[in-house]
Amino acid sequence: MNCQGQGMPGPGNACLAKKPSPDHSSTFPEKACSIFQGTETKLSSDWAVEREGKAAADPRSQLRGHRLSPLLCNMTELSNVPARDLDRFIENHLMVDTPFRKQVRAAIHIISSFLKEKCFQGTWTPVRVSKVVKGGSSGKGTALRGQSDADLVVFINNLRSFKEQFEHRGEFIEEIRRQLVACQREETFDVEFEIQRFQYPRALSFTLRSPWYHKGVEFDVLPAFDVLGQWNGHRPNPQIYARLIQECEDLGKWGEFSPCFTELQRAFLRDRPAKLKSLIRLVKHWFQKCKKKSRGPLPPQYALELLTVYAWEQGSGSPYFNTAEGFRTVLELVLDHEKLCIYWTKYYDFKNAVIKRCLTRMLNKRRPVILDPADPTGNVAGRDRFAWLQLATEAHTWLSYLCFKKWDGFLVASWDVPPEVDSASDSEEEDSGLTCGCLQTESSQGFRTYQEVGLPWTMDSPRVTSSHRVASPPWGISTARVESTSQDDEDWTCVIL
Repeated sequence: MNCQGQGMPGPGNACLAKKPSPDHSSTFPEKACSIFQGTETKLSSDWAVEREGKAAADPRSQLRGHRLSPLLCNMTELSNVPARDLDRFIENHLMVDTPFRKQVRAAIHIISSFLKEKCFQGTWTPVRVSKVVKGGSSGKGTALRGQSDADLVVFINNLRSFKEQFEHRGEFIEEIRRQLVACQREETFDVEFEIQRFQYPRALSFTLRSPWYHKGVEFDVLPAFDVLGQWNGHRPNPQIYARLIQECEDLGKWGEFSPCFTELQRAFLRDRPAKLKSLIRLVKHWFQKCKKKSRGPLPPQYALELLTVYAWEQGSGSPYFNTAEGFRTVLELVLDHEKLCIYWTKYYDFKNAVIKRCLTRMLNKRRPVILDPADPTGNVAGRDRFAWLQLATEAHTWLSYLCFKKWDGFLVASWDVPPEVDSASDSEEEDSGLTCGCLQTESSQGFRTYQEVGLPWTMDSPRVTSSHRVASPPWGISTARVESTSQDDEDWTCVIL
């Protein structure tokens, strides 16, 4: 075959020229000649057009374009990672590596030893620390690589009520600060304190620096009332929550005392499948990218963690699942944030009258509602609807990215996780023999409310409902503050005997 007549350079390339397939006669010859000529500009422009959906519709040629394009081969950027490679991305870029884990563990050992042995020595009133518990993402095993944060909850026997914790925690925070300043003169570390923005801070925030560390480790130390004592892993006595609710109502501080239940928050995730924790890391990584881009506040990160758990429980429940499908499901739930009302009955339920009344009120709040599984007084979704709207806008944009697409260019499926419980679910609950204190009904005004009625209940898993408009009770909610921390040992607890 004479290729010169077709515009190809010389007879030496005649063996490369083949008659195009009839099915691709409109697009293949031009691309083939460009490739054989080595015309990089033409090749790049063709792939760019394909990526925008304006070129030939052969999905295999689009996939080849994605593989060879230098821009799209940047696998460190989540938006450029194909759906099939998300597990590898998590392993290579989000999982905490061993050197980093050792560094954070050493820093935690320094501070925990200080809190146990030196902090409250020499005080006018003897102070006894019952235990120090590592909380946050570090305690739950969902920390991200490179985030050197650690939350330590110091349980103090001198605090005998939630009210005393609220009124006197500032004194303990100031004493911890004073002792740290004195201790760093004797040890080989430096402490930089964060300026407190609140009159009654919940935590002492500081950064620990040492010549042995590549970077500083940020700490939040929270004094807390030891209401659980030596928790044995079972459901707490309902009277503990009844007391919590009563004192929150007296103080007007809803969700203020979630650090007292850090052990429950940690246990809620501790025994979950490893792949679910990896999905949580992926969602948190996405959330952090949105946070850097956003000009305003976003919802609390803990709400996204619980939303991920809910999506997995309702949509999969298996230790082995498709990561991209789970990721897409979480983002779709973010889009449906105005319909979300999620809670769990693992540690509390509707059997106690005080808890029942509290839950009924909380579930009638304006959506979204995501109750802390360890604290029925805390709506971790927050009260800023604009924050959720901003995150939903980002989710809508991200759902068109490569990380949600299969090899053929089509979107991966999402799990069937309805934002509203249908009547069939209520019927199943009626046959269970357990008692629930809430029923979702249509009120005379045409919006959904919860009524205090006795109905059977089946859940140790979350229930989700929707609402177009709900009346808010006169008291507000403070969101639980749980920030990402580095991962060490998930079960780390220091008990003072």
